[in-house]
Amino acid sequence: MNADILIIGGGIQGCATAFHLARQGASVIVLEKDYVARHASGVNAGGVRLLGRDMAEVPLSKASMEMWQTLDETLGEDTGFRRKTLINIAADETDIETLKAREVRMRAAGYTHERIIDRDELRAALPHVHPSCVGGVTSELDGHAIPYKATSAFRRAAERHGAQVVEGAELTSLRQVGSTWIARTPTGTFEAARVVNCAGAWADRVAMMIRDHVPLSHAAPMLMITARLPHFAGPVVGAVSRQLSFKQFENGTVLIGGGAKGFADRDHNTTRLDYAKLAAASKTAIDFFPIMKTASINRMWAGLEAYMPDNLPVIGPAVNASDAYHAFGFSAHGFQMGPIVGQVMADLVLTGATSYDLNAFRIDRYDRKTL
Repeated sequence: MNADILIIGGGIQGCATAFHLARQGASVIVLEKDYVARHASGVNAGGVRLLGRDMAEVPLSKASMEMWQTLDETLGEDTGFRRKTLINIAADETDIETLKAREVRMRAAGYTHERIIDRDELRAALPHVHPSCVGGVTSELDGHAIPYKATSAFRRAAERHGAQVVEGAELTSLRQVGSTWIARTPTGTFEAARVVNCAGAWADRVAMMIRDHVPLSHAAPMLMITARLPHFAGPVVGAVSRQLSFKQFENGTVLIGGGAKGFADRDHNTTRLDYAKLAAASKTAIDFFPIMKTASINRMWAGLEAYMPDNLPVIGPAVNASDAYHAFGFSAHGFQMGPIVGQVMADLVLTGATSYDLNAFRIDRYDRKTL
């Protein structure tokens, strides 16, 4: 099979890139070794978060947040997005000082989307929060979506524009012959003029086939969801200095995350849960919301995710091959950035340029010669 562009990986970055390319008339093939949204893009917490971003990510994240507000209309699909605001809770005055220091840096850079709130405003928004909590910081555009629905929405929208998605097609080799990239999989051989590496936790292996090297690691962030509870939390909740990711859905169930890692076996495509860490995450939820003492856990799971040492993604062109591009290593916070990353990658592939500064995300930022 032949196409203009070959995308490796059917997560939200790969499917969003396919959508933005296909709707501009490019022929696109997406190769996914399992099925679309199998790992990080289908089993994450679904946070659509601008709050607390690394300064290097803020321009991209702001643009993506604007896209999320009307993404259902753009894709013609339900992504499950709900604008709920997000509050990171300050447990004590040390947390407040941390927030004030960040506010100074944000204001100096011209960013005003984060707003510090006091104890009264915190309790007005979250009446069941522990009374010892002293305030927090909020971003009013933030919310959450349903990861599998959102990723699948990009996939179907891309297919309506002519993109082809091939599942069960694990990459066994990728090489450039002249001006053509040739990808081999157990299901067949695929050729394209350009290739985009969106392979998530396996992206370093694809990068090596492109002749780029990157210090990527992988892990298995865990999540759990409760049985239904009476409604007590409207906003999405995080914490300034403790691992907490917390949201209550319309049906009353509560999703608890926060970054606790299970056991990741990339070679066998599997994960295992670390129940001690899940117990600790449950205690953190109870510490902040005592009402959670009555909750029962309905389900627990983990997915494989890719991490860079600085927790910033790789976004941009390859450095050791022509007509090759990378978008991976989102370090457990890439879901919100999917819409804009897809647009940026399409711009790079089709025009060779983007209006965003990608220097912080270049794949060779750890090479000695670039330091």
